[in-house]
Amino acid sequence: MLYDSTGHRKYLTKDERQRFIEAAKRQPPPIDTFCLTLAFTGARISEVLALRASNIDVAAGIIVIESLKKRRKGVFRQVPVPDFLLHRLVAIHCLGQVDPQIVLWKWSRTTAWKRIKATMDLAGCPTACAAPKALRHAFGVVGIAEANVPLNMMQKWLGHSRIETTAIYANAIGKEERTIASRMWSNIT
Repeated sequence: MLYDSTGHRKYLTKDERQRFIEAAKRQPPPIDTFCLTLAFTGARISEVLALRASNIDVAAGIIVIESLKKRRKGVFRQVPVPDFLLHRLVAIHCLGQVDPQIVLWKWSRTTAWKRIKATMDLAGCPTACAAPKALRHAFGVVGIAEANVPLNMMQKWLGHSRIETTAIYANAIGKEERTIASRMWSNIT
């Protein structure tokens, strides 16, 4: 669901997501790479915490994420990410020079959650949205509503088993909803 029990949205808007990304770039390493990886993959916090050096494929321009909500291990998805993030991951985590099985962030979920929350506070994100899950939701909403990513591609990147789950991200409000609606208005004179 994109809204809490009081009707407040649980995702960041495009502008809030952009402010989060800018705030993440100002964080010290490796907090910056963790925050940026969450923002640009739409992965769950536990999925990013499980990433190893071998999951970063610079040549292909992707991060390979193990889907941790599946009923079995070994279900992976590939998410394309910007070159600047790949280069930052290589530089900060010494990729290519370390054991490929080394985990990139050796933090607990609680520590990771606090670092995301602090970055969201720095970015001025609304309190109701200041949680790691808001980044996953923003990835879906911005991808579908703003960037016109096809639903099936978003389903693949988010690791959803059912397209109906991904379709929830087309259920945006405010500016995102107007962006979707404006596509219908563009052909009207």
